[in-house]
Amino acid sequence: MNKSLENRLKLIAGDSNVRCDEPMSSHCTFRAGGTAKYYVIPDEYTKVRDVLRLCVEENIPYYVIGNGSNLLVQDDGFDGVIIEIDSALAEIEINGNEIVAKAGAKLSKIAVKALNESLTGFEFAHGIPGNLGGAVTMNAGAYGGEMKDVLKWVKVLDNNGEMKTLKAEELELGYRTSIIVKEKMIVLEACIELHEGNRDEIEMHMKELMAKRKEKQPLEYPSAGSTFKRPEGYFAGKLIQDAGLKGYRVGGAMVSEKHSGFVINYDNATATDIINLMKDVRKKVYEEFQVTLEPEVKILPAVKW
Repeated sequence: MNKSLENRLKLIAGDSNVRCDEPMSSHCTFRAGGTAKYYVIPDEYTKVRDVLRLCVEENIPYYVIGNGSNLLVQDDGFDGVIIEIDSALAEIEINGNEIVAKAGAKLSKIAVKALNESLTGFEFAHGIPGNLGGAVTMNAGAYGGEMKDVLKWVKVLDNNGEMKTLKAEELELGYRTSIIVKEKMIVLEACIELHEGNRDEIEMHMKELMAKRKEKQPLEYPSAGSTFKRPEGYFAGKLIQDAGLKGYRVGGAMVSEKHSGFVINYDNATATDIINLMKDVRKKVYEEFQVTLEPEVKILPAVKW
């Protein structure tokens, strides 16, 4: 353990906000995986900036997480700094038909705030188990809606630690990607622009979408949601099912019998179980259909597929 680095991180974020050898299974919805050498929870934008600058200056690998809903840390752990932007940076403000929220705000809470103000357009995000920062970064979407449909502007840190505000049209939002990914920016805050609607209709729509999720997705097991990106012209879940892999298991990991697009932690799976299952699925689908599935889940350190 690098005591000098640990002490410098504590000077920035505070002693109680820096942890060493932190189990990432506690911070990822897969409920599996190894430890982070350093785990930092900044509670101000300037602290996020200063931690980022320290990592860049010392050439230390770092990764920013929110709810951990799209992440898996390998069993050997991550030899770097995990920066958590979650409940310590999660304020939500309503200004007319606009919602300004910090990156740690949960999408479900933003959707409920919108409902309470009779604002429509964010219903699609109510059931997505993630935070605003990750949703903006990956242009999260569901049931016909995407973040790009509602974003007005985003405040970010660039990879030099400089804060800047980008208009939605500058974000290059595409399917599970953005300029934020390409240029390794960190989302701090975003403005969501919605429209006035009927509260009862908004609530009914949210309930309908949640019922669909419960019916079709294995919410009773730990997972990272959709494990693979949607290949152009196909659906990952159907390809996996048609390859005969529904219910396929490696150790404690399994392709969900409810929805083949989900890999679940069925029985105390290790990160290695999950990764090996993903590799088997990719290989089998390619052999059957000549389609290469690309992981939607971020794995640290990166896996050579």
